[in-house]
Amino acid sequence: MPVKRRPGTRVEPESVSELTTERLSVYLRCLEGLDRARIKTVSSRTLAEHLHLNPAQIRKDLAYFGEFGVRGVGYYVTELSRHLRQILGLDRRLSVVIVGAGNLGMALADYPGFRREGFEVIALFDTAPHKIGGTSRSGVPVLDIAELKEVAAREHVDIAVIAVPADASQSVAESIVAAEIRAILNFSPGAVRAPDGVKVKNMDLTVSLASLSFYLAQGTNGQTR
Repeated sequence: MPVKRRPGTRVEPESVSELTTERLSVYLRCLEGLDRARIKTVSSRTLAEHLHLNPAQIRKDLAYFGEFGVRGVGYYVTELSRHLRQILGLDRRLSVVIVGAGNLGMALADYPGFRREGFEVIALFDTAPHKIGGTSRSGVPVLDIAELKEVAAREHVDIAVIAVPADASQSVAESIVAAEIRAILNFSPGAVRAPDGVKVKNMDLTVSLASLSFYLAQGTNGQTR
């Protein structure tokens, strides 16, 4: 059972599973939708129905970070949203850089959802001379990868995104570590290695597509085509 804590109590990141933090983000998105609809309170059961989850799982996840619910009332939507943003570190501006100014990197730099959620993409980095000095469609500058460490220190970069071919991803990760950036989101195929103290999240699109392919191949009746 999770230890009861007052809302806002800090916990060690290593003690919280990645699945839990991902669910917290899903809860927050749902709560913000309810807030926009001017719904004041919500129960764990109603949240679970919205998200197709188990209400006991929701209560357990939230209770790990504090006692947010009120017996007979449920959760106050605006208040719980505020606490979840604090827990997830989304109550502040986060600086992001993207290494790789190809099609994927450019698309990520121009994604408007990042800024809405507090993630500001401040620069793209590349090694190709014909790309350096350009900008994305939304105006994010493309800089030489040699400038990464200087920019990271000056702008206090929080997160680096890797959007380069697989054969370059590990060397890029090492450059990011050398720039003292402590969080990496890797879109390149395969995992990259980083030392303790640097958090890496791998987003392998091929693996996700293969999972969908399995679903299609098996079909609803369990037969392959």
